[in-house]
Parts: sequence; C-alpha cells; structure tokens
Amino acid sequence: MAASAKSFLADTGYGEQELDANSALMELDKGLRSGKLGEQCEAVVRFPRLFQKYPFPILINSAFLKLADVFRVGNNFLRLCVLKVTQQSEKHLEKILNVDEFVKRVFSVIHSNDPVARAITLRMLGSMASIIPERKNAHHSIRQSLDSHDNVEVEAAIFAAANFSAQSKDFAVGICNKISEMIQGLATPVDLKLKLIPILQHMHHDASLASSSRQLLQQLVTSYPSTKMVIVTLHTFTLLAASSLVDIPKQIQLLLQYLQNDPRKAVKRLAIQDLKLLANKTPHTWSRENIQALCESALNTPYDSLKMGMLSVLSTLSGTIAIKQYFSSAPGAAATTARSFDLVKLAQECCYHNNRGIAAHGVRILTNISASCQEKDLLPLEQDAVFGLEALLVLCSQDDSPGAQATLKITLTCMVKLVKCRPHLSQSVVESLLTQLHSAQDNARILMCHCLAAIAMQLPVLADGILGDLMDLYKLIGQSATDKKQELLVSLATVIFVSSQKALSTEIKTVIKQQLENASNGWTAYRIARQASRMGNHDMARELYQSLLTQVASEHFYFWLNSLKEFSHAEQCLTGLQEDNYSSALSCIAEALKSYHKGIASLTAASTPLNPLSFQCGFVKLRIDLLQAFSQLICTCNSLKTSPPPAIATTIAMTSGNDLQRCGRISNQACMKHSMEEFRNLATRYGDLYQSSFDADSATLRNVELQQQSCLLISHAIEALILDPESASFQEYSSNGTAHVESEYERRMMSVFNHVLEEVESLNRKYAPVSYLASNTCLCNAVIALLKVPLSFQRYFFQKLQSTSIKLALSPSPRNPAEPIAVQNNQQLALKVEGVVQHGSKPGLFRKIQSVCLNVSSVLQSKSGQDYKIPIDNMTNEMEQRVEPHNDYFSTQFLLNFVILGTHNITVESSVIDSNGIVWKTGPKTTIFVKSLEDPYSQQVRLQQQQGQPPSQQQQQRTAYSRF
Repeated sequence: MAASAKSFLADTGYGEQELDANSALMELDKGLRSGKLGEQCEAVVRFPRLFQKYPFPILINSAFLKLADVFRVGNNFLRLCVLKVTQQSEKHLEKILNVDEFVKRVFSVIHSNDPVARAITLRMLGSMASIIPERKNAHHSIRQSLDSHDNVEVEAAIFAAANFSAQSKDFAVGICNKISEMIQGLATPVDLKLKLIPILQHMHHDASLASSSRQLLQQLVTSYPSTKMVIVTLHTFTLLAASSLVDIPKQIQLLLQYLQNDPRKAVKRLAIQDLKLLANKTPHTWSRENIQALCESALNTPYDSLKMGMLSVLSTLSGTIAIKQYFSSAPGAAATTARSFDLVKLAQECCYHNNRGIAAHGVRILTNISASCQEKDLLPLEQDAVFGLEALLVLCSQDDSPGAQATLKITLTCMVKLVKCRPHLSQSVVESLLTQLHSAQDNARILMCHCLAAIAMQLPVLADGILGDLMDLYKLIGQSATDKKQELLVSLATVIFVSSQKALSTEIKTVIKQQLENASNGWTAYRIARQASRMGNHDMARELYQSLLTQVASEHFYFWLNSLKEFSHAEQCLTGLQEDNYSSALSCIAEALKSYHKGIASLTAASTPLNPLSFQCGFVKLRIDLLQAFSQLICTCNSLKTSPPPAIATTIAMTSGNDLQRCGRISNQACMKHSMEEFRNLATRYGDLYQSSFDADSATLRNVELQQQSCLLISHAIEALILDPESASFQEYSSNGTAHVESEYERRMMSVFNHVLEEVESLNRKYAPVSYLASNTCLCNAVIALLKVPLSFQRYFFQKLQSTSIKLALSPSPRNPAEPIAVQNNQQLALKVEGVVQHGSKPGLFRKIQSVCLNVSSVLQSKSGQDYKIPIDNMTNEMEQRVEPHNDYFSTQFLLNFVILGTHNITVESSVIDSNGIVWKTGPKTTIFVKSLEDPYSQQVRLQQQQGQPPSQQQQQRTAYSRF
C-alpha cells in the first residue's frame, strides 16, 4: 500500500502554465522553421508531449503534416527524430485526416540515392502500417528493398515487412514465398536468415497460410540444427501457433519433445519459456499427458535452473482449469489417492529444496491443488502445504536479500489463498506468522503484517490474547526512526486495529500515540489514522487527525484533516447507542449531525478545481441525509407512542378498505409513507454514487452497496410492519448473507441485516396484524443496530489508485461558448462527437473501458415566431450510440432536427461500459446552443401572405416543383 500511496491532492501539471493547442503548435512550428539544427531537433522531439496534451485529430493532423515536411526536406538525423516521434505516437496515427498527403510527403524520400535515407523511410512506412496496410506502392518498395545490397536498407525492409504482414493479409500472402526463398537460399547469410524467420509469426491470416508457414518452420528446424537457428525458429513457431490457435496442442508436444530430447540447455530454456507463454494463454489446451511429461522431465533433470523453469510452468497451470483436467482424467482416478500423482510427488519433493525459488513453486503448486480440488479428500496435501509454507517462512524471514523477499511474497500470498479456501487451517498459519514476527527482518515483518491483516479481514482469527505480543513488538519497533521502521509501524498498527474488533483500550491508544510522538513523522501518523478510519476505530483516528492539524503547510490540507477529524468525532458519537433508549439515540444522532455539518464545510473548503473531491462530498452528504432520516423515523415512532391509534382502528381499516387506518392519526399524516419513500430515495442516490465511481476499488464499492442495502432494509421493514404487511416479500433479501464476506465491517452489517429480517418476518408470522407498539420497537431497534456498527471509510475516500477520465470535443462548435450555432429549420445538423479516454499511472487496475455510451438530447429553450402545429416527434431529439474506443480515441456522428424556430440547448453526456457490461455514469456532460432559423424562401412566402399578396408565378412554380 505504501508504494502506491499518493496524496489525494496530487495531480500532474498542477500550477503549470497552460497554452492553448494553437499557441503550442505555433511555438513548435517556429522551432521547425529555425535555421539551427539543434532547435529543429528540439522542436521535433517535443511533439509527443503535445499529442498527449491535446489528443484531438485537428491538431494531430496539422502536426504530422508539418513533421512530414521536415522528413521530406531535412537531413537524415532530423528524419530519424521524426521516425522516433512517429513510433512513440503510434496510437495517434489513426487521427491523421489527410493520410494521402502525409504518405506522399514521406514516400518521396524512398527514391533518394542515399541508402540510409531509404532505410529510414522504410522504417517510417513500417511504423505507419496500421493506417496504410494496403498501399501497393509501399508493398512494392519493401519487396524491392529486400534485394538491396545495403545491409541497413535490408534490415529496415525486414522491419517494415514484419509490420505490414501483421496488418495486411494481401501483403502477408504475397511476401511469404519471397521470405521462404530468401531463408532457404544459399546466398542469404545466416544472420540475415535469423532476422527473416520472425516475420513468419505474422502469417496467421488464414489456415492455408498458417499451414504453409508451419511446414517451412518444420523444415528449418530439421535442416538447420544450430542452437541460434533452433531457438529463433521454435520461438517463431510458438508465436505463430498462439496467434492461429489451431496448432497449439501440436506445438506443446513439439516443445516438450525438445525439452526432453535436446541436450542443449539454451534450447531447453527456450522450450520452457515458450511453454510458460502457452500455459498463460491457453491452459485449457494442455492434456493430462502434456502435464505428466513435464512432471517427468522436472523429476529427472539434474539442473536446478531448468527444474525451476519447469516448476514455474506447472505452478501457472496449477492455478487454472488444467489442474482439474489432470486429476479428473487420470486412469482409475476414483481409486487413486492424491499423493500417488507425479505432480504431487514433484511438489512435495521440491517443498524443502535448498533452492528457495524451487521450494516456492513447490508450495504454490500444493496450495493451488488444495484450493482448486476441494471436492477431493486432500487433508494430507493441506498439511504438506502448511508445513512447506512454514519452512519457507522461517527461511526467508531471516534473509534481507531481494530474492528472499520475492520468495516470501509468494509464500505469504499462498498462505492467504490457502486460508481463504480452507478456513480450518487459519489458526496454525496465524500462529506461525506471529511466532516468526519477533525474529524476522524489518522488510519481512512488513510483508508478514500485511499477510496477517489480509487473513484477519476475512476471518476473525486474531484473538484479544494476541494483542499483548503485538503491543510489545510495537514498543520495540518504535525506538528507531528509519524509513523501514516507519513502514512497519503502519503495518503493525493495521494488524492491531483489525485484531481489536471492538473499541481500542486506553492502554493501546496510549502506547500507539507515545511511539508516534517519539519516533515517527507526520506522514506515518496520517497513514495510521487513515487505517484506523478504515477499520472503524474512530476515537483513535480523531485524536491522530487532531494532532496533525498544526503540522501541514497548505490550507487545503488543513481543511482536509479538519474534515476527517469531524467525521471521526461524528462516528464516535454513535458508538454510545443503546437498544430501547430512544431519547439517548436521538441526542447521539443530533451530536453526530452537528459534527458532520462542520466536517462537510471543511471538506468543501479542501477541494480544488483539479481535485473537486466529488466522491468524498457525495458520500458524506448521503451519510448526513441517512442520519437525518433515521432520526426522523425514531421521532415518528415516538410520536406514535404518545398518540396511539384508537381501539377501533382495525375495524375502521377493514370497513374503509384502507389498511393505513390501523396506524391511526400518524398514517393519515402520511409520516410513515413519507419516511419509507425517503429511504428508497436515499437507496437510489447511493446507487447513483456507486455508478459514478468507476475508478473505485471493490471494497469501497461494496461499502456503498451496504449503505444502499441498509436503506432498502428499513424501507421494506416499514412497508412490512406498518404500510402493507400482506404483500411484503422477504425472499429477495434473505439470501444475501451467504455470499463470501471480505471484511469485518461487511460481516457485522450482514449480521444486522439478517437479524432485522428475521425479527420483522417473525413479527409478521406471529402477530398478524402487528401491533403498533411491536412494530415501532422493531423499527427503532433496527436503526440503532445499524448505527452501532462503526462506519468504515474505505480506500477510495483517501486514495485514488486508478484514474480514468473522458474528454469530449464537439463540432461544429461556436467560437464563444455562449453564442449559438445557426441552423435553418428545414435542414439537419450533423453533430460530430469525438472523445479521448485519459488514464492515470495504472490504467485498468480495477476495471477497463469496453465501450463508451453517448447520449444526445436537445431541449427548446426559447421560441421565436409563430406557434405551428408540429408533430411531437419533431419537438425533441433523443439519441444514443455506443462506440468502442480504439487506442483511447472514439468518434461518431448524430443527425439532429430543429423544426421549431428558436434556441435549442443540446446536451451530450457520456457514460462508460466496462468489460463485464456494467454501465458507469462517469460523465462528462457538454452543452452547446443551436439557433433554428427560418429558411429564406419560407420567410419570403410568409411575409407575402401577411401583406395579402398572392405569390408570383415563378414562386408558385417553385412550390409545385418543391413537392417532388
């Protein structure tokens, strides 16, 4: 977490002087026209930054045409610079509008007498293959250059041929025979053959082409048995099979054959590397015989490096569907014990190997088998896995080297996975971690604390008795102030917060604060406070935020910390709630609301234009509204006690047919109905917040979902107990508790949900109709039970690990945003919408954009002219299109009608659809104005009619013709 920690206010380009696109391009153009070579080169190499900042076609087209001019008239060094810029900006090439003009300027250099200039041009054409795959003049130039006597030009032609083969089926079919002749020709030097062979990996456009390429490669493997030739040919073979898909089983067999029979270690290493590639790409194509052959090779090899490579392939396969096929398709599998399989024997043998890497792969295989094959009786294997993990833990925790740390990470990941799948093993795993924690190195301790916290979040395995040991260790660590110690303080504090599921004792809080005062910096204290907020220890968090308020240099940071302090205080107020003490509950909620209102004011002050803190503000506002709704519900229930319904309320309800009459005066005032609608409205708003949080991690989204479910729970309880007991159904809510729980907060919330549902259901069954007193008590207790679970402020509230935004450009667009675009009412407006998807440092960390949904709507703002009877279809425009971004760019068009004269407001709103088909309302929303004007001819006819003049003969004739 520390490595990825990033201030929520940090953003690239903050405070940087901004230039608009035209000014930036003119600035670079000035450099290109300079007479000094250095200034020209500097201008050329600054273009990729310009493309990144203004990634729209109109600028990119102009910029690439200027670069093409430089390429045409400049020297070879400038051409090389333009080539590098083109290769860096490959994803922007498809935005070039004048492709013909661009290619024409570049291609003119191919006729130069300088072979180096021709070589650079060929590489330039190869880099542009994605936008000119079928240009015959480029194909012809590449074929000609392959016969050149200049090595530089031939190598450039090979580069271009590989790129065009990947993009164009026609070129691949045409060049395949030429490449084949050159490879088999005696005149071609061996080093050139080694460069030509990889082109064949792109010959996968159809089955016959792939088959002929495969036959050629098969001949080469047997005809040229030298090490380099076999390595290049086999690797090309693998890449061709991976792309064409049909020959993967044959390729696996071929690689296994070389692994078993070829004595050269280099060839064996290449075979292992390619097997790993195929294991990652297509694990389902591995048969039991393939895995068995690999196991036998690993058991028989005397070389540790090769054994580690083979185990790496097997550990990859053990985490996929291949492992189930291996066990299920075994002969006599039902009668065979798990230990009798070669894979298991190999893993057990390797678990205690003196090479750490081999041992790590061994325990990973055992862990994956235990996790994947849960239907089998694998108790001996589970024990083997645990013992192997404990042995590796002892070995690696004492060693500070990078290799030991990498092995320790694998070990700890396997521990978490094993405990998640086999909860009964958790106690022994946790005990071994705690025992080793005291003697381990600091780097290892940090990783072990992360592992303990991950296990404890899933299962409540850390008992209060363990806290003493953890606190002793905390005191010991706090005496040093090195960076590693600071990191360890945060990790250990997290484990303490997770293990003490209820409120922290005064003694623990005192120890933590003392150590922070003695040896820590402000950043460490903030990170510990943040973890306390995530785990629901709000009293500790409030005190730490309070101590940090005077240690920050920016007022935005001060307001941020102050808002966190107020939120923690508000949540701390709610911990004193007690069942059946409703007046105390109301005062606690009022106190919490007071702090929340102070906090939201500070949070608003902490936001900046670059960081509006929209999720944080939205989450807190919803929490405030939820607390107010809870308070209102308790007040309503209390007022029902002071003025109960009359004794004959049930009879009145039956005779009037209105079931609400059973609740007497209160329901007549519709307080309960209003309360139910308010909770449903809050649930909808939580759903909107969920949909707008595309970049949030799964724990944050689950937290929002739980808040939404608590609102729905209360609204359904009101409906079931008071408003409509007969039609209320609980089936859709009662099954949620069976899902896998990821955190203690979720576990406690689900427990409350299930308890409240059971209470409401039992009241409905036992006492139908339910008495007002029992229903009020049940509702109030449900509210108090929900509020007693300390709120968890999840990671996305503090950290944004993934950043995704969409930038839209509309054309036509007015010079001035307030100025409308003029359109005649008998014409349609073609609105072009272009967009760019912008990412942060970790694109696609949690979810990826599959397509973008664009919604265009228009609203008439003000009419001009007379009111005509116009069909309702012509009044508005409502359109929606889905487009898939390519290289983070998308473009589409809409045809809009504006029959009614006047000013129309057009809104274009974008939302994204992820790879699972879920729609996220990320925005942005862009607005332009259109003024619909009457066409001149209609205007002239209308004016003549107003003046009482009949239209002229010519106009009558035009009107007649206009019908056709």
